[in-house]
Amino acid sequence: MMTDYFADIPTIRFEGPETENELAYRFYDKDRLVLGKRMEDHLRFAACFWHTFCWPGSDVFGAGTFDRPWHRTANDSAAAAAKRAAAFDFFTRLDIPFYCFHDVDVMADAQGVAEHRRNFAEAVDDLERLQAGSGRKLLWGTANLFGNPRFAAGGATNPDPEVFAFGAMQVRDALEATHRLGGANYVLWGGREGYETLLNTDLKRELDNLGRFLNLVVEHKHKIGFDGTILIEPKPHEPTKHQYDFDTATVYGFLKRYGLENEVRVNIEANHATLAGHTFEHEIAMAGALGIFGSIDANRGDHQNGWDTDQFPNSVEELTLAMVEILRAGGFTTGGFNFDAKVRRQSMDPVDLFYGHIGGIDTVARGLLNAAALIEDGRIDGIRAERYAGWDGDFGQKIAALDLAGIADLAVSENLDPRPRSGRQERIENLINRFI
Repeated sequence: MMTDYFADIPTIRFEGPETENELAYRFYDKDRLVLGKRMEDHLRFAACFWHTFCWPGSDVFGAGTFDRPWHRTANDSAAAAAKRAAAFDFFTRLDIPFYCFHDVDVMADAQGVAEHRRNFAEAVDDLERLQAGSGRKLLWGTANLFGNPRFAAGGATNPDPEVFAFGAMQVRDALEATHRLGGANYVLWGGREGYETLLNTDLKRELDNLGRFLNLVVEHKHKIGFDGTILIEPKPHEPTKHQYDFDTATVYGFLKRYGLENEVRVNIEANHATLAGHTFEHEIAMAGALGIFGSIDANRGDHQNGWDTDQFPNSVEELTLAMVEILRAGGFTTGGFNFDAKVRRQSMDPVDLFYGHIGGIDTVARGLLNAAALIEDGRIDGIRAERYAGWDGDFGQKIAALDLAGIADLAVSENLDPRPRSGRQERIENLINRFI
């Protein structure tokens, strides 16, 4: 059944900007060298299980619109196996190196600990076989501590310690599975680690429990010898009113509070940055400045909607600015670009999954090419360096060696009367537009 689902779709190849073939890459040439590195190695693309193969096309006002074969029956072992087979067929035809999953995405439905562990173990055995047969690799794994009703009040922050323990079981097993499958990272997304109202919330207890939980995850990572990166994915709200991982700066403060700033990095999602009132490039630049840049969930939001719409990225300008910051941060090490994006409910044909991913991949690839050209041109970085040049000069060096009183005395002795200088914003914006 699954070998037939995408049977009409060829393997997607690079054909160049002039091609009329909509099932081909126009800009993503995986072997092209950009700043001395293969494009595939710069971008490390992944597709996700949850939006692509688990979501049936439903919303709060209507049932699913997708007629996927594995959705036609209960999600038992056979249906889960069919879904996994279709997913790896898709990853292979799309010709991207990585994929991502939550535990419940890849397994049959379960009730209770024993059945959950049995069904997940069966799924991991199959994933190992599918990886070996397809050459695809795992960018990151994670456990879903938000979907089941037991997690209505959170996982690690839940007021019920039994829920905390059930979540610990899921994370332990998912982390060990990620290690076994050669995953490059492990992600924790606190979708319900927050509150709906302070009236029934013990904020300090919840934060302390979340800090302890994350420390336990890091301890277990080292215990089992997992050398990948632990990632937290910031998001300000939705589904909860307020989430404790609001944005990158908030996450860094949390990590410092619980002694984890050298152990954990961030997985930044474009749409979550929008919900936090930031730009995508701001979150990347902040992570780079704080030394916690890890990985990316690529998507976009709709500025007319106030929730996480998870659409495929299509703004070359936005991805150019994001790629400039990624390159400034040193690029990916264990991370990559995972498409945490879904086709619209009315895009219900199998080929639509390819159109969405091809467009997103080409948009990111164009962003990389533009960003590399901007960096090689050097003018924007030159303007920025000139703006801060005083800190590298004699006066800046003097300040670096003085205390507050000494700096104040220096200002008096030099009879300072500094004048404002132009930041050249419009010139920089004009330069960027020449490369897009």
